[in-house]
Amino acid sequence: MATEFIGKWKMESTENFEAYMKAVGVGMLTAKLGATAKPNVIISVDNDQWKIRSETSFKTSEAVFKLNEEFQETTADGRKVMTTFTLDGPKKLIQNQKADVPSTITRELIDPNTMVVLCMAKDVTSKRVYKRA
Repeated sequence: MATEFIGKWKMESTENFEAYMKAVGVGMLTAKLGATAKPNVIISVDNDQWKIRSETSFKTSEAVFKLNEEFQETTADGRKVMTTFTLDGPKKLIQNQKADVPSTITRELIDPNTMVVLCMAKDVTSKRVYKRA
């Protein structure tokens, strides 16, 4: 299990997130608001149950899941998607979202204190960098 992900993460930078949100079908106002948010992310694991909690000043969202098991997720922007999380080695957590516009979110630990999140949909990729808080 990738216990290296466990902890609190603070966003340091974001690139192209508004374009990613538009690519997955989020409305313009929500995309603009989401692009300005700087979430704190808390990742925890209890036995085989993972929790990823994203907190901003205006919205908190949470995904609770087991690896390799599909579940219905309501995203922070309100979309309903079928999601599966998988590990690709101990330092890469991949989130595949099945929806009208499929999306893949990859969280990769670059070093013990840096997590890079790539959000991909259609031909758009957004990069968000988090530092351990």
